[in-house]
Amino acid sequence: MKINESAENYLETILILGKKHPVVRSVDVATELGFKKSSVSVAMKNLRENGHITVSKEGFITLTSSGRDIAEMIYERHELLSSWLSKLGVDAKIAVEDACRIEHVISRESFEALKKYIDVK
Repeated sequence: MKINESAENYLETILILGKKHPVVRSVDVATELGFKKSSVSVAMKNLRENGHITVSKEGFITLTSSGRDIAEMIYERHELLSSWLSKLGVDAKIAVEDACRIEHVISRESFEALKKYIDVK
């Protein structure tokens, strides 16, 4: 299933926050991304309606299996790409910024080929 870059970023952020904190709420996502709570609220509604998250009555956000799959795919791409760019001599901050852009547009086939190439090196 193809989803937009914004949704992928939200899912990745929920995954990362879930690794750091016992629960994730919309306010946590807004704070992490520097977005308005109202914008995050709309995004969470869309993610919920598309079956990528569930939200408890207390406001705790949980990734569904489809949401987790997408988040983990994007997170893996981000980690590998930013690390690889840094090893190539790119400034760490720029490497992270570039990885954030590349992770959303690279095809699965190209990423897998790149991953195999990097693992060989």
